[in-house]
Amino acid sequence: MDVVGLDAAAAGMEDTVGGKAAGLGAMIALGERVPPGFCLTTDAYTAGAIPEDALLAAYRDLGGGPVAVRSSATAEDLPEASFAGQQETCLNVEGERELVQAVRRCWESLETDRARAYREANLAPGTEARMAVVVQRMVGAAAAGVLFTADPTTGSRSRSVVDAASGLGTAVVDGSIAPDHYVLDAGGVAEAPDDGCLRAAQLEELHAVGERLQRGFGAPQDVEWAYDGDGVLWLLQSRPITALFPLPAAPRRPEPRLYLEVGTIQGMARPFTPIGMSLLQQALDRMFAIARLDDGVRDLFDMVPIGGRLFTDVTGLMRNRWIGPNLAESMEVYGPRVQAAVRRMLADPRFSADRGSVPLPVAALLRLALRYGPPTVFAFAGALARPEAARARAAEAVAQLRRHRGPGPGAEASERLRYIGEDGLDRVYGPDVFAAAMPTMVGVFLPRVLPALLKGIATPQEAAAVLAGAPHNVTTEMDLELWRLAEGAAEYRELLTGTDPAELAARYHAGTLPDIGLEGFLDRYGHRAGGEIDIGLPRWSEDPAPLFATIANYLRLDDPDQAPPRRFARAAAEAEAAVADLARRAVGARPVRGRAAAFLMRRTRELAGMRELAKFAWLVPYAEMRRQLLLAGAELAERGRLEAAEDIVFLGLDEARAAAEGGLDQRALVADRKAVHARELRRRHVPAALLSDGTAVEAPAPPLQASEGTLTGAPAAAGRATGRARVVLDPSGARIEPGEILVAPTTDPGWTPLFMTAGGLVTETGSVVAHGPTVAREYGIPAVICLPGATEAVSTGDLITIDGGAGTVVVEPEG
Repeated sequence: MDVVGLDAAAAGMEDTVGGKAAGLGAMIALGERVPPGFCLTTDAYTAGAIPEDALLAAYRDLGGGPVAVRSSATAEDLPEASFAGQQETCLNVEGERELVQAVRRCWESLETDRARAYREANLAPGTEARMAVVVQRMVGAAAAGVLFTADPTTGSRSRSVVDAASGLGTAVVDGSIAPDHYVLDAGGVAEAPDDGCLRAAQLEELHAVGERLQRGFGAPQDVEWAYDGDGVLWLLQSRPITALFPLPAAPRRPEPRLYLEVGTIQGMARPFTPIGMSLLQQALDRMFAIARLDDGVRDLFDMVPIGGRLFTDVTGLMRNRWIGPNLAESMEVYGPRVQAAVRRMLADPRFSADRGSVPLPVAALLRLALRYGPPTVFAFAGALARPEAARARAAEAVAQLRRHRGPGPGAEASERLRYIGEDGLDRVYGPDVFAAAMPTMVGVFLPRVLPALLKGIATPQEAAAVLAGAPHNVTTEMDLELWRLAEGAAEYRELLTGTDPAELAARYHAGTLPDIGLEGFLDRYGHRAGGEIDIGLPRWSEDPAPLFATIANYLRLDDPDQAPPRRFARAAAEAEAAVADLARRAVGARPVRGRAAAFLMRRTRELAGMRELAKFAWLVPYAEMRRQLLLAGAELAERGRLEAAEDIVFLGLDEARAAAEGGLDQRALVADRKAVHARELRRRHVPAALLSDGTAVEAPAPPLQASEGTLTGAPAAAGRATGRARVVLDPSGARIEPGEILVAPTTDPGWTPLFMTAGGLVTETGSVVAHGPTVAREYGIPAVICLPGATEAVSTGDLITIDGGAGTVVVEPEG
């Protein structure tokens, strides 16, 4: 079949007619007005020769005359990728010879460099594309343009946007003119030019069309349209708006809601796997149950999954009369842009008008304080009084966690999955993790107290200098041990620097790699990984390829003075000197307060590094839970419920149980989840502050103030450095040459081995108290965080200067 009428094209025929033609056919089926036409199918393209007889016969049946000839590839107008402008469109084509030439141009456009590059960047590897071609009666447009049924800039589903111009709409689509811009909402036209080309009635008609198409297709639409000389509206195309961040599920509490993304604070820029999100949600439920907290607390704040990312709903906090007014000031952990967004929302009548509507759950909070307050205060005081004993207790607690194992050989998948959701989560909240967490709490608290004690005596940067090179940090110790391992493997330098890390990992598991001591390292740290808070991601013990990549980086370092142990020792010595100097100044200025400050500075040196231990500890039972998960997945794969053991990470825990206990075949669900996850992995921008209607609150905010040529984020680790930038989106296999400045979306402990040879750190998100900046301070390297778009504004190889005290990044000019 070479030719299909557009009125016969429909959803499900994309392999035959391509995305554009299927969309046009669906609009016709919905009763919308579409210019008549036909589609030359992918069968013709596959045959390789244009079937001129069928093509020209269809053209004659259309009545000849001017037509629009447009590409309709199978990988076009998809929910995950629009391919806007990537293939050919020919307008006002008239004549049979000219039609054949236009079709050939559309075919050839499928394999241009830009089209291939777009497919590679936006579709799964190996995705094939074939070309169909749409031929339609040309509309003599008096005005034309584009309608977005959701605001593509902010993501708001409460507004529609129309860009229009007199004549053909190509000038709007290709960006060659500044179109008339209209914003429509439920109340009518919210924004419009004084002398635009559209009348109020036409805008109302477009708004109504947009609502019909959005309902019909079940998603926000990007619609091309044209009004002819008689004022008749014709629809030329409708496709999903692919760039929109997904909406949150309909909340059970009054809207609007404000959600803040929390994954990046933990260094988790990528989307969670479904099992990872499921476990986090169950862990939250377990925490509320253990603490005996009722729904009143969740009315105040709650966690919500959106687009595979974890958000916290802070609407209740905003609507509480005691907390709301000061909420923004407490949000410094999110960085300055999010703080500014929260301030704007606090002034918004939608949130401020009913302040006081969410009361404090006093009874629940009092129960919580009475139950956990005394043991917490006792443990806190004990760690402050005897830090060495607290460290010993924490080390024993971690050792106890390591000794525990879940169901052994012969256990069924259902038993393993029950263990994960019950005994495993109990371990995460058990006394051993509590014992490890207490020094962490002190280590987080003390650095926040010091600036106040030293106010008027030391600048914030001088107070922060106390934290450099802090001992007893399990992440720092891990990185230094990996460095020592690399030093010991120097005799295998050529092998380790010249072989792909994935191949080295395969050889390690096969037992064909020389013994460099990696097994001992993995015994202690193999439960860690990049993105480690997602139980669905492999641990280093499963995939040590990132470690081999880092070892290769270390072996390339040829300046002994830049060796990480020396850098760490220098940072520690400078911090000790800062403590001595600040103590002398503080005691001299205010004897009593100064002695307290001197004591707390020494305790800060002993305990600040411990802030990494709580996460390190609870990841130990998490690793055992993952081991049980994969064993359950293997059984389900053997029973035909999954294609492979690893596919279990694309199910929620309850869905995995349904496969194990009820025999439910989950392969189709897994395939759908994989496609969604792959799409979200390609998403470069995730809103840090999101309204329930999809509005990215940060989007309309002006950029942070900066001088010309300077990018400004937030200071995170003091110091200045100049070096070549290395932009890294994923730590797996990443290579950082000595002295390069690492520019990343975010970081977590899985990234920190890269810091050992880096000259500095720049991240798009994060928090001053997050793992990456903490470790950067301890290595004595400058760090700038919360710099939106850093991985796009800076390119690998750029010469940049970063100032971690001022929070600035300058791309240096080069002659």
